Amino acid sequence: MASVSSFRVSPYFLTNSEIKGGFRVRIQSLGSRDSTVLSSDSIVLNGTSFTKQKENNGFIDGVTRVEEEKALINGENGRLKSIVQKKQMKDVSKDLELLWDDGYGTKTVKDYLDVAKEIIRPDGGPPRWFCPLECGKPRKNSPTLLFLPGMDGVGLGLTLHHKAVGKAFEVWCLHIPVYDRTPFEGLVKFVEETVRIQHAASPNRPIYLVGDSFGGCLALAVAARNPKIDLVLILANPATSFGRSQLQPLLPVLEALPNGLHNAVPYLLSFVMGDPLKMAMVDIEYRLPPKSKIEQLSSNLTTLLPLLSGLADIIPRETLLWKLKLLNSAAAYANSRLHAVKAEVLVLASGKDYMLPSVDEANRLKSSLQNCIVRLFKDNGHTILLEDGINLLTIIKGTGKYRCSRRLDYVSDFVPPSMSEFKYGFDEVVGLLRFVTGAAMFSTLDDGRIVRGLAGIPKEGPVLLVGYHMLMGLELYPLVEAFLRENIALRGLAHPVLFNGTLESSSTEFSLQDWMKVMGAVPATASNIFRLLSTKSHVLLYPGGAREALHYKGEEYKLFWPNQQEFVRMAARFGATIVPFGSVGEDDIAELVLDYNDIRKIPFVNDFVGERSRSAVRIRDEIQGEVANQEMFIPGLLPKVPGRFYFLFGKPIETKGKEELLKDRDYANELYLQ
Repeated sequence: MASVSSFRVSPYFLTNSEIKGGFRVRIQSLGSRDSTVLSSDSIVLNGTSFTKQKENNGFIDGVTRVEEEKALINGENGRLKSIVQKKQMKDVSKDLELLWDDGYGTKTVKDYLDVAKEIIRPDGGPPRWFCPLECGKPRKNSPTLLFLPGMDGVGLGLTLHHKAVGKAFEVWCLHIPVYDRTPFEGLVKFVEETVRIQHAASPNRPIYLVGDSFGGCLALAVAARNPKIDLVLILANPATSFGRSQLQPLLPVLEALPNGLHNAVPYLLSFVMGDPLKMAMVDIEYRLPPKSKIEQLSSNLTTLLPLLSGLADIIPRETLLWKLKLLNSAAAYANSRLHAVKAEVLVLASGKDYMLPSVDEANRLKSSLQNCIVRLFKDNGHTILLEDGINLLTIIKGTGKYRCSRRLDYVSDFVPPSMSEFKYGFDEVVGLLRFVTGAAMFSTLDDGRIVRGLAGIPKEGPVLLVGYHMLMGLELYPLVEAFLRENIALRGLAHPVLFNGTLESSSTEFSLQDWMKVMGAVPATASNIFRLLSTKSHVLLYPGGAREALHYKGEEYKLFWPNQQEFVRMAARFGATIVPFGSVGEDDIAELVLDYNDIRKIPFVNDFVGERSRSAVRIRDEIQGEVANQEMFIPGLLPKVPGRFYFLFGKPIETKGKEELLKDRDYANELYLQ
């Protein structure tokens, strides 16, 4: 019988049950055959009862019970013996607002080290789960995310991301006490038990395992043992490559090092494991002038570097030697079972990982696993989740890995862009394009007057914006930004090639195509248009598609639209307002010097482009004219700056109350020509 009557937890945390919004905690010792569910009154936190802490600190005020869980695990085979009892209560959570505050940049490595000092104090207890208070209450029907820590075992590796991921997931973090000596297989069974309980409670929702370094081995091991459970693995520089680590020659030296010199080891390892500059830049505003950035960076480094010596307390000598042995067994266990992993896998690989050959390992995992994609971050170190420029929720959204059910739903699973995503995306990613184009927006009011800005665009949906696709779709970025500034999420219909994995490789960086998904792009299909309009969204449609965006020389501003209307009757079905718009300026910022016909004349390139075009998804068939000729290629451009983009949105066309559009095709075509 498991029995835990007291353990130390910082008031910064909630224990297991509060993740579900209740006041019951499920504690299980690894060596036991069953589990004990303790009431809040029976748990002592830092010498104070849970109830008293609640009254004194108010750190769980406003938490409402959503469901209760009870489960017994057969200690011999880990199988679920009895199922979860659910009690559904009214859900009071609200969906996220557009440009919500995800908290990114408000926490740094200093916060990680400060809280780690609290949580590492020995209590003699086994590994356990906790939920950081900063995670708050997630959206309705959010999936569960289990964070599996790296070699430190503290479980605070998501410190920079707690607030963001807490809005989209029910977050559980695994804490392995400093002096715990549970073998790897014991940890696998402990995590596996939690996974099975969560799956039994919500069999139609995925369970996310975020594994950092050592935690990556743990995640792969659990996935291999549970191929029928819907798992999504996010592996940050997984330690499956530990056998080829750059530190292998130093391991015998560490074992022979005198105790008096050990305090310097974690300090030195901190420079190997992570990039102090990247860590110090987390809370520096991108828009600051260079001088201010340098001053703040210098101040942050001055504060951070002395704190790194605290790693000697997090990983004392005996623990470090144990963890190194644990890493060896973890890597061997996970590697021997890669063939059994059926889960979706996303590998985050750092280009400056001086502890593990993470880039090479990402290539190996992509070729070894059945469903694996990679994102390379060439300027980050081993502790990637604690460094600048990495927003975990943004990466999950941009790679199309966020879903709340068995299949990704681009409409209901959409998490609107946060303010930090908006700033980084339009300042850092496409900031130069925005600067050189200086887009000017004009719209038409109901009385026909043309005004500067988007006052003529209806604020309430459904709205269907239909327009001309400029060369390479360059007009997309200022267009989406302008609507976001008006607090409107523009759901753009994009070519399926951006979503089907055709462009994936083992060296793919987090790129513009990922940012398009973050900002709301969806595959251009009839069902997606239907669902977006039914949810009163603002939908962006380019009837000319890829043929218009990848036009040839002399075809500037020429429309390649289908001969028959494709969207008018759909818009009428939902009473959507159609807003036609035009854009000009592509010839002011770039000259097309190599089009499709020119590229096909170049040896080798011709074969590559031809193969890409043949393997690309075709949205329209050949009977629909020139617009169906969607050859996929990258044109040769010669920049011309400065230039400017101009947008003119025409007078809104109402379809509400025009039911005859649904029956009269001629009337619908007349409106389409208009």
